[in-house]
Order: sequence, then structure tokens, then C-alpha cells
Amino acid sequence: MDTIHACFKEKIGEVLLPGDVFSFSFPESGDGSIKTEKVICGPGLRRNGEEVQVCKSGILRHKQPNMYWIDSQQRRYVPAKGESVIGIVTAKSGDIFKVDVGGSEQASLSYLAFEGATKRNRPNVQVGDLVYGQFTIANKDMEPELVCIDSCGRANGMGVFGADGLLFKVSLGLVRRLLAPQSEIVKDLEKIFPFELVVGMNGRVWVKAKTVQQTLIVTNLLETCENMTSQQRQTLFKKVAEGSL
Repeated sequence: MDTIHACFKEKIGEVLLPGDVFSFSFPESGDGSIKTEKVICGPGLRRNGEEVQVCKSGILRHKQPNMYWIDSQQRRYVPAKGESVIGIVTAKSGDIFKVDVGGSEQASLSYLAFEGATKRNRPNVQVGDLVYGQFTIANKDMEPELVCIDSCGRANGMGVFGADGLLFKVSLGLVRRLLAPQSEIVKDLEKIFPFELVVGMNGRVWVKAKTVQQTLIVTNLLETCENMTSQQRQTLFKKVAEGSL
């Protein structure tokens, strides 16, 4: 059907390595003009003229109609604009908070980047607090910048959180599976214990259940199921629900 999509579809589900290249020529229409096709390159793919280069090792995935990306087990996080992450406040510097987001450098967070914050009404943020925010600036030439409000000035679930609970780190591949709409892992876990879950695109996950024991069980299950098949995961969750483990 489409020249570009045909190049990708041959490799969907296969392991690709950095340096692999998809090259294609654009077909001409009847009047001699070049017919272009739109392809969205996600993480791990980079467009370069008439080629798409692979820059991460992993499995090629596809989402209808035209999105392709590399599904990898990467643990190192590279900040990207618009992504929501969990950060740890490490310092106060005047009107700016320094936040560790797991990248190569710390992000900055203004005290005005909270819902309802003014010069007189400052948010109560302390060193060591967990914050859930979104990147407004994230590129290799500038310091990353976080905000805890959306485009309408509302918190929309962002801000300081994490009273009690447990913070741990997983691979970025598992994060994408947890954040997927109708995530099977989250659905299966909810059948065992009621719990609160916050997932950041930087690989950090925060969990809180009714008791410390239940919180630790949910944490261990999330870390364990990363490399399990769906059937293995359901068998394990069933044993935990029955109390046989």
C-alpha cells in the first residue's frame, strides 16, 4: 500500500540496533508531483531526510495509523518537553527550587509554577518533598524547567505529594506499559489490593496502600512482573490474592 509504511511493517516486532536505517523513495503521482506520507517517529527513531535512523536498541512497535517507536528497557532518562515526571526537591535557591528528575542535570521549578501561588502566597515546598510536574523546557542546550500547573493554570493532579507511600525506580519500558490506557498490569493489581499509584515518565513510581505490608507487596509485584509474560503475571497475582505466597 504505502511505500514508507511497508518498510516499517516488515520489521514490526523485531529487534533493531542503533545504526539500522530505513530508506525509501517517495512515489510520484500521475501529475508528476511527489506524494508524501506522514510518519510519526517516537522514541528511538530519528528522521534524517529520506531516511529514518534507529538510535536505540529494542523492539519496533506500531500504533495506528502512523506512529512507530522503539520499545527498549532503558533506565537512563532523557528529559523531553511535555512529559510528566516525579521529582525530588533538593534545594531552594531564591525563587527557584532545584529538582532531581533522574536526568543528567537537575531541573528548575519556580515557586509561581503552582496553582494559586503568588508573591505573598508561596507554596509550602520543603527540601526532600516529592513533586509531580511537567516539563515546559527540555533540550540539550538549556536547563530543564518544570511546572506544576497546566495551560489553564490548574494543578490537574500535579504538585507536592507523597505523604507516606514508597518511591522506587523501574525501567522506562515498564513505565509506558503502566501508563497505557486500560493497562492490564494495573487492572490485575487492583483486584488484589486497593492502592494509590503515581507514575512518572522518568521511571519513578510511587505507591501507597492501606498498610505498609500491602505497599511493599504491590511494589515487589510491580518490579517482578517487568519481564514476565501476561500468563505468568496472572498466575503470580492469583497466588498472592489467595495468600499462598
